[in-house]
Amino acid sequence: MTAGKRDPTRLWGRQLLFSVRGRATLITVAVSAVILVLALILMLLLARDWAENRVARQTERTAERIAFDLSRGRNPGVIDVLPGEAPMVQVVNPRGEVVAASDAIRGRPALATADLARGELLIDQRVCPGSLDTCVWAFGLRIRTSPWGADVMVIAAARLPGLLNVWLLPLALFGLLVALLSLIAWWTWHTIGQAFVPIEVIRSEMADLDARGLDHRVPVPEAGGGIQSLAETVNATLDRLEEAVNRERRFVSDASHDLRNPIAGLQTRLEVALGEPDDADWKPMVRGALRDTRRLNDIVSDLLELARLDARTPKPVEPVDLAALVRREVGLRAGDVPIRMRLEPGVVVRANPVRLSRVLGNLLGNAERHAESRIEVTVARDGGDAVVEVLDDGSGIPEEARERVFERFARLSESRVRDPQGTGLGLPIAREIAEIYGGSLRIADSRAGARFVLRLPLISGGGPPR
Repeated sequence: MTAGKRDPTRLWGRQLLFSVRGRATLITVAVSAVILVLALILMLLLARDWAENRVARQTERTAERIAFDLSRGRNPGVIDVLPGEAPMVQVVNPRGEVVAASDAIRGRPALATADLARGELLIDQRVCPGSLDTCVWAFGLRIRTSPWGADVMVIAAARLPGLLNVWLLPLALFGLLVALLSLIAWWTWHTIGQAFVPIEVIRSEMADLDARGLDHRVPVPEAGGGIQSLAETVNATLDRLEEAVNRERRFVSDASHDLRNPIAGLQTRLEVALGEPDDADWKPMVRGALRDTRRLNDIVSDLLELARLDARTPKPVEPVDLAALVRREVGLRAGDVPIRMRLEPGVVVRANPVRLSRVLGNLLGNAERHAESRIEVTVARDGGDAVVEVLDDGSGIPEEARERVFERFARLSESRVRDPQGTGLGLPIAREIAEIYGGSLRIADSRAGARFVLRLPLISGGGPPR
């Protein structure tokens, strides 16, 4: 890379990393903050309720103890408060007058009153009297006899804790909130950064692919999950890319070799013809040149057809009756090997008839070159597929070579002997056409000879072809 220039792929990768880390961290902290604030508020409310309930129980126990002592004459005319009890105690007569009080509230008006006429014998409520600077919880109960007369009410009260009274708890919770959010932010940023390390490694390996070559593969992490699947997918894509590039290189090499032979032969014959005397018999040389020209034309035609198939150049499709197509193709052939047909009527597929004719022509031509005494063509239905089989009684194709014959320019030794002028493109073209229309072409087992099986979806069993 030239000095002073930045790698745009590396820069984009870093921007993506920081963008994703930043957004994920921000979102995580925001969501966590909402959850923690709600939890903080809930804890404060629970703490307040717990404190209020504690105060309420304290006032209730204080009032009950003093009322019991007064009704039994144990504390005549004196309001004493024991340690741990509510500090504010009043004795209020039925007219609402305070007749006795503890030191903490002496001289203050009644905190609360109860209407004896309506049968109110108990007070248990929150009150906020103007004589105090805070709200208190008051609990009172009426006793029948006392040193101050009958039906007086003993009221015990204690201040209610508020958030201002317990400021240490909110402050501690707020500090805990800040600490937790800081920990969550750091952990999210760190974790996402660690998760992006394998992705950054994959990105850098792909960025240097030109220098490393197509045979290089990115490292696959063993942690599992999406990143491992990503690395495996990248390597699988590189496998297919390398295979495609190698196939194209072989294709160019083989095409160059096969084109060079007829061109060289044609050039040699023409040069020899020009060097012969005027009265020489040049016709044999011209006939040889014509053969080379025809072979050259066949190779170019096959190459053009493969280029159109690779580009998936569309051709108009229509319903094609395979039985009628086979009859027509067999009728056009004038080979020495008899062809027997077993054709099921009404087997119709959707395809381009010219391309299907080429498939059948290539299969029949291959069978004629290798058959000893007969060729058999079958058209039938098999579920939702139309099946065309071409069987010859030749020497057959070894199982380990059945896929190799579909490679471009691949020719077995027997094929070179029987048809030295062949191009090795007929069967690859036939398979490409079958796959374009959603079908397949393969070599199946047979008792003798080679058995080619072409499958195409029936019109009633599928949609339009790709």
